[in-house]
This record gives sequence, C-alpha cells and structure tokens, in this order.
Amino acid sequence: MKAAAGELEVSEAAVSMHVGQLRKEFDDLLFTRTSSGLAFTPGGLRLASRAVEILGLQDRTVREVSQAGDGRRVLRVATSNLFAEHAAPGLIELFASRAKDLEVELSVHSAADFPALLATRTVDVAIGPAGKPVDSLSQLPFLLYEVQAVAGPAHPLAGHTLTSDQIRRQSWNLGPSAVEADGVVPAMLRNLGVPEPQQRIFQSHAAALEETTRGNGAALAVGFSVAGDLSAGRLMTLDGPGLRAQGRWTATTLAREHQTPAAAELLRFITTPRATQAMVRGAGVHLGRFKPAVHVTLWS
Repeated sequence: MKAAAGELEVSEAAVSMHVGQLRKEFDDLLFTRTSSGLAFTPGGLRLASRAVEILGLQDRTVREVSQAGDGRRVLRVATSNLFAEHAAPGLIELFASRAKDLEVELSVHSAADFPALLATRTVDVAIGPAGKPVDSLSQLPFLLYEVQAVAGPAHPLAGHTLTSDQIRRQSWNLGPSAVEADGVVPAMLRNLGVPEPQQRIFQSHAAALEETTRGNGAALAVGFSVAGDLSAGRLMTLDGPGLRAQGRWTATTLAREHQTPAAAELLRFITTPRATQAMVRGAGVHLGRFKPAVHVTLWS
C-alpha cells in the first residue's frame, strides 16, 4: 500500500479506500496477506492481469513511437505464465545478445489467445502449450518438462503417499499459471479436484515456492526449477495419484511464408543445445540482469 501510494502520489488511506471499493464492486476479496507477501484469489489475479495489460500497452505504444525512426527490429513474443517465469529469461537473454539491433518484447497471455494474437500480428511468436492445429499457423514442439507436487520438509505429510481426499483438503500455493485455461498445472488441479478455496494464488511461482519451503501448504512446481531445492532438502516431493505430469512447450508462428525474419531465426535457435541449456539452468535469470532492450511483462 505504501509503495502504491508513493508511486501514485496519494495517501495510503486513498489506496486502501479504492481497494475496498474494488472488493465491494467485484464481491471478491481479491487478495490476502501471507508471510511471503500477497496471495491473490483467482478473481484478484485476473483483475491484476488486466490492469497490467492496460498499463503495459500504454508503455509499449510510447516506446514503439519513440523507436520507430531508429531502425531497430522488434520481435514480439507471447508466452504462457509457466514458460515466462521458468524458461524465457535465459532464452531471451541469450537470443537477444546475438543481434545489437534486435529488441525482444515478451508478454504473457493465455494459450487460447495465441491464434488471435498471431493472426492480428500483435505478436510474432507464441510459446506455451500446443493448441489445436490451424492451417495458417506453424507449430514447433521443443522442450519436455515435468510438473510435480512438493512441500517443505516440515510439512506433516512430507514423505507420505497422499490419498485423493488428502490432496483435495490440502492448501496449495500456486503461481499465476493456475488460473489459465490450458496447460499442465490447471489440468492437474482439475484432475485432482482441488476446490478453489484451497488454492492460494501468488504473484509468481517463486513466491508460492518460498511460502511452501516454510512448511505452509504444498505447491506444483516445474521439475528442473526445484532440482536444487530438492537436492538440498529445502523441499520434498509429494507422492500420490495425479501429483506428477509431463508437458511440452511449443513455439507457434504464422505459416513459414508469413514469418518475420526474426521469428524464423528464433525458431531455428530454440531447438539448439545452447538454447535448451539456457532455458533449464534453473529458475531463470533475475530480471535485474536483463539488458535494457529486453522488456518483460509477467501479468498481461
């Protein structure tokens, strides 16, 4: 609240009042406070996503107009939440470093929106779960990954095999991917039958895992992103029906004859060993290490 008030140059009371009005208007708590920060309700995350999308569009317009005369190339990449947080940072940093005149713009969308975004040329490449085949689009599957259930070593069920009932009654710390329509995480939640009140949505998957390491609830995590925590004993895997699932990330573009040169180059690069290593080397590069030419939006 204090940071928001400072940025808007209003009092904290004014911010609190507006938040209260939003809660009343939407009949939704929107978020709760936890030891790791804010945990959104599913409705609160959707509202936050839409708000940042609007602000991001404003910033993007200003940036594009100012750079139009500089002769810079722009590659617009849309990704799913899961890919954006765990694999995109290393990939985009490495790819953008190959060309001084290339700016990579990354935004996050639901996989259901990928065909429309590509058809309207809002983005050049979309990366996430594979959608239904479309004649005007080209799909390139490139990376398998596993999502597994984890908990902190102090969790009372750590080391035990969970029953379906225990899974449904468990408090789950989840990242933004949990509210998407497509993808491994939402599919797992549907198959497990986890009720919405048992889902706590955090601003990032990293924040959800941080809460989980304290022994508060369980989480669904990408395997390569928690390998270090599992080896160090900071997290433990949970066994039970439906607590592991595999997914594959796919790059989707317009048909080859309609691809931009930068999009075609990314498709060639994304399957190379160097690109794979950059994507799976951990939870990703901290945003502060990104070059100024790389812009990341994790909500839109």
